[in-house]
Amino acid sequence: QGIAAIVPLPQLALPAHPTLTLILDRVRDPGNAGTLLRSAEAAGVAQVLFAPDTVDPFNDKVMRAAMGAHFRLPLRVCTHWEELQRLLPPDAPCYLAEANAALAYDQVEWRKPAVLVVGGEATGASQIAMQLATPIAIPMLGHTESLNASIAGAVILFEAARQRRRNVL
Repeated sequence: QGIAAIVPLPQLALPAHPTLTLILDRVRDPGNAGTLLRSAEAAGVAQVLFAPDTVDPFNDKVMRAAMGAHFRLPLRVCTHWEELQRLLPPDAPCYLAEANAALAYDQVEWRKPAVLVVGGEATGASQIAMQLATPIAIPMLGHTESLNASIAGAVILFEAARQRRRNVL
């Protein structure tokens, strides 16, 4: 037997001074989006912003994969990049998870306010995101070309959490 519930959609207030912001840009797979939300909440992300052309965070598959993160994590759907950029902390560096970037994710200073953009697997990040952000990569020791978007995002977010927890780079 199934169970159903009707609850209001959560709308948590965005923080005035976000420490770590995650942007989902053109992430269209609901499983990846939900897993990124779940990982973001676990890693202590302050806010998640959904860029244009990204799956609806209240899609049933996103909600299922997020395992309740919607109720603990401030998030906003932005219809335009201008709107999204107004929600970013001023002067915070912005990084884009990119498989072939020269800069490694663990060489980034994550202890201060920062922004991470994760693009969709099929289409990658938008041109606007690529112009806004410095690309960073997870170095691969094996022969795998790249990681799933939600896995890559989680690895980077937990590096940020590690640096913040231990106050080390």
